[in-house]
Amino acid sequence: MDPVGRDELLRDYGLATRLDEAPLAAVAELSTEPLENLVELAVRLSRVPYGVINVVTSDEQRQVAAVGIDAGICSRDDSMCSKVFLSGEATVVPDASLDPRFAANPFVTGEIAAVRFYASVPLETASGFVIGSLCVFSDSPAVLSKEQQDMLEVLARQAVQLLELQRRTLQLNTALNDVRESNAKLAEFAGRVSHDLRGPLTTMLGYVEMGEDDLETEHPAAEYFQLIGASGHRMLAMLEDVLSYSRMGGSIQRQPASLHTVAAEVANDLGLPFGPDAAVDSEDLKLHVDPGQLRTLLQNLVANAANYRSPDRDLKVRISGISNYHGVTVLVADNGKGIAVEDRQRVLEPLVRLHREGDGQGSGLGLAICRRIAEAHGGELTLKETPGGGTTAVISFPADL
Repeated sequence: MDPVGRDELLRDYGLATRLDEAPLAAVAELSTEPLENLVELAVRLSRVPYGVINVVTSDEQRQVAAVGIDAGICSRDDSMCSKVFLSGEATVVPDASLDPRFAANPFVTGEIAAVRFYASVPLETASGFVIGSLCVFSDSPAVLSKEQQDMLEVLARQAVQLLELQRRTLQLNTALNDVRESNAKLAEFAGRVSHDLRGPLTTMLGYVEMGEDDLETEHPAAEYFQLIGASGHRMLAMLEDVLSYSRMGGSIQRQPASLHTVAAEVANDLGLPFGPDAAVDSEDLKLHVDPGQLRTLLQNLVANAANYRSPDRDLKVRISGISNYHGVTVLVADNGKGIAVEDRQRVLEPLVRLHREGDGQGSGLGLAICRRIAEAHGGELTLKETPGGGTTAVISFPADL
């Protein structure tokens, strides 16, 4: 394999970032602890003081996990593992100073170290790409039993699986970041378009209202003006929702907030009675969130409960919460029509509506806005069934870091 191709493959594993560039955020977040634990097992199994997982790039050897020494970097020319890691089999040397492959190596001569016992196993993926090696060594001669060598090879295979998991994690994180950037750009575009369309539409509705005022009730065009006005107001409401969606979840200004107080404000905004035995009731709970966005979240959920209430019973919405060391979970439970299990994830996406018989008008953005607010706080929103019928929204707000 050519050097450039080798380094490109290693970058997929987060293992070949150049020294003159900052590591990707996704790479920086990955923990080396699982690999270090594996090296610890290899060292104890081999009864030697030192062990490393080496990654061999086009021009360097990098120790990504080490036990007994500090992980470091050396040139590929100085590396012992680079001489044998492509051999396709384990290398076990009782005394490297007597082996012609390593006798003059600076890790053996004392220039860098004084390695005597040396054993390494290639880290080969299922596709045949050799990442580097699992290596154990000592500054005194030693031997490995057949059983010890077999177990060292098992640990090498485990190391490859960990590195493959790291690769998939990086790919997933990269894809997730791309989706977030795409969603942010889409939301920004939707916000700009909504803002630009709102002005002309408001002007048109103004002329429609003037036209209605100038016509007699019995005039044939009166009904047309009413239809145009109703459609225009629905469009304006949708533009307002799109604009709200683009704004929500951006800059979060966390402040102390009372769940009971915000819930009371929401009920008042929607013209619903609040308190015990009223349409909307709430426990009190102290949160550290963006109060304005919390109010929008609760308002959308309570408005949904009112819009999709059951025809068989009076509206009841119960807002409660649970606080522990993980953070705060807010539950908004209604006794409305409910949402089928297969639709609960889908309705959280923008512009998704169920179009059930008897459902009112809506833009399909209310729940998407709620989800966006929850995620902006580092949490999530899920839906489940309320005991006895209805929908319960579960919103998690993780503890402050």
